[in-house]
Amino acid sequence: MELKEQIEAILPLVQKPARYTGGELNSVVKNKDGVDLRFAFCFPDTYEIGMSHLGIKILYSLINSRPNYWCERVFAPSEDMETLMRDRGIPLYGLESRDALADFDVVGFTLQYELCYTNVLNMLDLAHLPLRSRDRGDTLDVPIVVGGGPCVCNPEPLADFFDCFQIGEGEEVMLEFLDLLNDYKKQGKSRSEFLHAVSHIEGIYVPSLYEATYHDDGTIAAFTPIGDAPAVINKRVVADLDKVFYPESFVVPFVEIVHDRVVHEIFRGCIRGCRFCQAGFWYRPVREKSVETISRQSKRLACTTGYDELSLCSLSSSDYTKITDLLEELLDWTQPEKINIALPSLRIDNFSDELKDKLALVRRSGLTFAAEAGTQRLRDVINKNITEEEILGTCRRAFSGGWTAVKLYFMIGLPTETDDDVVGINALSQKVVDEFYHNPDRQKGRAVSVAAGVSSFVPKPCTPFQWEPQDSLEELTRKQQLLKETCTSKKITFRFHNTDMTYLEGVFARGDRKLCDVLETAWRSGCKFDSWDDHYRKDLWQAAFAACGVDPDFYGCRRRSYDEILPWDHINSGIRKEFLKQESEKAKQGLTTPHCRVHCAGCGANKLNGGNCDALRASSVCKD
Repeated sequence: MELKEQIEAILPLVQKPARYTGGELNSVVKNKDGVDLRFAFCFPDTYEIGMSHLGIKILYSLINSRPNYWCERVFAPSEDMETLMRDRGIPLYGLESRDALADFDVVGFTLQYELCYTNVLNMLDLAHLPLRSRDRGDTLDVPIVVGGGPCVCNPEPLADFFDCFQIGEGEEVMLEFLDLLNDYKKQGKSRSEFLHAVSHIEGIYVPSLYEATYHDDGTIAAFTPIGDAPAVINKRVVADLDKVFYPESFVVPFVEIVHDRVVHEIFRGCIRGCRFCQAGFWYRPVREKSVETISRQSKRLACTTGYDELSLCSLSSSDYTKITDLLEELLDWTQPEKINIALPSLRIDNFSDELKDKLALVRRSGLTFAAEAGTQRLRDVINKNITEEEILGTCRRAFSGGWTAVKLYFMIGLPTETDDDVVGINALSQKVVDEFYHNPDRQKGRAVSVAAGVSSFVPKPCTPFQWEPQDSLEELTRKQQLLKETCTSKKITFRFHNTDMTYLEGVFARGDRKLCDVLETAWRSGCKFDSWDDHYRKDLWQAAFAACGVDPDFYGCRRRSYDEILPWDHINSGIRKEFLKQESEKAKQGLTTPHCRVHCAGCGANKLNGGNCDALRASSVCKD
């Protein structure tokens, strides 16, 4: 029985078979005999989550825009589908062709979250591909396994499983990578020859071309390139978002996905400099799209997909310099078409009356604001640069505008945090509740609800807190209990993150190559879908660390010194290490740094973009 027939036979036996069929509106099917390269774009989670991700939409369309390349989508199958596939020997396949991944030239994974790493190994195994790069031979007949996404700011815990990584933004480096592979395959070159050559494309990291040595205490003694591999890998940055490729259509799923709407990116980077936020530093420098480009591209996407909601995507949407002009432009065509505009990631300190009035013209939904900490002292430590009055004033304007539901995001376990800071989360949430009932312009006859999402702080690479210890599991659990015990209002509801999962995230976020063995051991014992509460197995992870002789606290709960070689020091994010040290010291003193449009702090990120940063246009002084 052919593979396609085997797949057809099992689809009626699984829940949500539409996850595995392909054939959706705007999916791309090509003649495989008429293309030079085939790319399997793998998302290491379920279809509903992966199909919501903007990156896969962009790169899927980008690769398929080249007539001689064909990109297909691959998602992690759920347990029922995986069981049938393994029982019947069905390999993991591309949705568009239903061909096995071994038939592809490239297997690419987007790495969005550390707790998806076991799914990467599981998908490689389901594809009948060797897990370790060293076991794939020296020909290009076996697919090149490449990784990208935000987690590659520290790719070392996955170094043994990937042939290479694309560091930074993929729209330009992806085609350079594929063009070189196409040339080398046509010339009959070896795998090692290709990997050596591709390591000289800016933004490509080939881990097998580097050797790590260690001190007796487990810290890194040296990280040495082999041969002429570059000592430092520079992150790739797209210079002009108005000119870079953006899709004219998205694949429209048959089943409901997490974010079932048109998503449009309005700018990259962040001006704020919150010291805990990896994305805020990793995606610098700031680059904005023009109002005209956003409107034109969004209208085209709405037309080709039929969606009735448009979400404006960025790290801080209200920091877009022409946000009011943009909403006016979009409302001109979305209102007649009854298309809702969603504006996530709003900043508390620039939720103006003008913005409130514009948002009042779109479909009403809850508002979400990130306060991050319950006290002003701790907000200064993390450089949040918002005051309690700004928080309450923003909620006051929202309540006057008709909103009755507010979500507040907080973190526990932040550097220098005390119990007073933890209890301050309750106090601030209660003040927001009181603000509603003290507001004469509130909606009468309606009750307020304040949902407080409380996550646990994870120190991440490329941030000023990359040297900080993570709170222990016991301490995080204690702080969660303290919050519950000190909350007296039924108007406030808490949602906590799983502390065990947060702890594991922190271990892999700052880990090194010694975690590769732990990862494979955990996967072989049954770990997968670790980001899902009902799949996470703490006991299996503990056993894996013990079996490999690795202490997870070494990566999670240990403070690093400034002179220690970090596993990601060879990856240049563009942010100067000296700048991160300065911010770390200011945090210890409770000193803030103004955001980039007030004063350029000289982070250095614009150097990877020829000295250009859109935030500098309004900055009074540029240090770079």
